[in-house]
Amino acid sequence: MSGPLASLKVVEFSGLGPAPLAGQLLADLGAQVRVIDRASGRADATDVNRRGKHSIALNLKSDAGRAVARAMLDDADILIEGFRPGVMERLGLGPTDCPDSLIYGRITGWGQDGPLAQRAGHDLTYLAVSGALSLMGPADRPPAPPLNLVADYGAGTMFLLFGVLSALVERGITGKGQVVDAAMVDGVPAMMGLLHGMMAKGAWGAARHANWLDGGAPFYRCYTCADGRHVAVGALEPQFYAALLAGLDLSPQDMPDQNDQAHWPATHARFEAIFATRTRDDWAEQFEGTDACVAPVLSVAEAAAHPHLATRATYVRRADVLQSGTAPRFSRTPAGVPHAPQAPGGSTDAILAELGHDAAAIAALRAQGAIT
Repeated sequence: MSGPLASLKVVEFSGLGPAPLAGQLLADLGAQVRVIDRASGRADATDVNRRGKHSIALNLKSDAGRAVARAMLDDADILIEGFRPGVMERLGLGPTDCPDSLIYGRITGWGQDGPLAQRAGHDLTYLAVSGALSLMGPADRPPAPPLNLVADYGAGTMFLLFGVLSALVERGITGKGQVVDAAMVDGVPAMMGLLHGMMAKGAWGAARHANWLDGGAPFYRCYTCADGRHVAVGALEPQFYAALLAGLDLSPQDMPDQNDQAHWPATHARFEAIFATRTRDDWAEQFEGTDACVAPVLSVAEAAAHPHLATRATYVRRADVLQSGTAPRFSRTPAGVPHAPQAPGGSTDAILAELGHDAAAIAALRAQGAIT
């Protein structure tokens, strides 16, 4: 592997959602990521979160299986797990069972403590309790789920990565690892600094769809075009708003002040009627080369073919599966092309050999049911 994290060794305990993405992003940047799976299986080219990783299938209910896991952790820099609090401790693989130098990354919705620590939840649950969901969606309908991108992957995956890499920097000074408790209900509010500031200034009201960034502003929302497709308008700054008006053939002298909220409904209706007169691609051509911040709302397939994204290889196709390229990009230590997803347990024998097990020892572990 190549990339800025090529010297990093990571052990990921198999799970769903945010933890596998964290492991994938580390692997994309060159880290050696070994996944401990529950059982062997077949390779699945569509399981993009497994790309670039190696897998060993262990029975963690067996003493021998746990011994192999501990040996892997003795050789690792970072552990990633996304189980409910206490699961790893009951397996004998909790923080106190691991080397002092290990950075122990734990990602959950609620965190490792608190009244809801053992409660189930999903992205939408954590958005609801953190207060962010109350700000999303139209005023006359329930709040709209923003896929699972905000709590799971923004507040979960990205804050876990921020945490474990911060701990890695600190370990370079002290030589000691530590537990990183990445809770989605902590991460969501941490991403809301701009909104908290606007609320404190009285510049953001409690009503949904009535503010700058929630679709209430006529210059920051989506519009339906003549062909039923959409354009996204994000002309927040005055100079961008001026470019928007020019593209719509509207004179600034005939329009109310951009930020006069009393006139927003009328301005929205006016923009809506204009955008409905032409197709999405007509409007994209109209605003091409301007700073009006008007963009066509593309499907994923269309986005992959967009000239800008195609030039940067933002999307790639591996085994006929469309997926992201690596991000971010590095000038001196560029990451290589992502490797295809490996089957669960696909590297079991190779990993054991690296840990010092010969063929006979591996056969014995298989006979004991320690490897599956």
